[in-house]
Amino acid sequence: MAAPTTIGVMLFADFETLDVFGPVQMWGHMPNCRISFVSADGRPARSSQGVTVEVDHSFQTTPSFNVLMVPGGTGTRNLIDDAPTIQFLRACDRSTDWTTSVCTGAALLARAGLLTGRAATTNKRAFEWVRSLDEHVNWQGSARWVRDGKFLTSSGVSAGTDMALALVELLRGRKVAEGVARTAEYMWNHDPTNDPFAVNVG
Repeated sequence: MAAPTTIGVMLFADFETLDVFGPVQMWGHMPNCRISFVSADGRPARSSQGVTVEVDHSFQTTPSFNVLMVPGGTGTRNLIDDAPTIQFLRACDRSTDWTTSVCTGAALLARAGLLTGRAATTNKRAFEWVRSLDEHVNWQGSARWVRDGKFLTSSGVSAGTDMALALVELLRGRKVAEGVARTAEYMWNHDPTNDPFAVNVG
């Protein structure tokens, strides 16, 4: 059997719960997959909704991952100038096959310079703030998620689940992705241009 696809999910204080567990629900049903949680100090992280999650690694003990996922949430605003976080993202990205974000997780990828010159999207309610962090990103105001090379960025909260299934399709094929969605009784919006929360980009 081939080596499993390893997925690392970065957690921090005041992350958005569904940003994490929507994708984790889908990826957890993907064959031959291993998911790990990471925080800066290796300690549990508490979401904006009050859910505390144990983690597997600190920034210092994190192995290489095939996939990195950065969620959003109000906590991202406290991390855009946090040097260890930005350095961690840059270091992880050097060895990933796929680097992904949900919601304002794109703000951290942008701050790290990983999206410069690429197309990306983010939570439409925080769109202007995220866009201000790197105006050299081709920010998409109408997109459920965006793929540019190995980067997958998704819109707000529930959009991350659609993006996660899109990654399942890329890794394991459409039939597997549809089967995972069916197992979760989830109505997958598999069209990245179908964005009911789109904003106008001036």
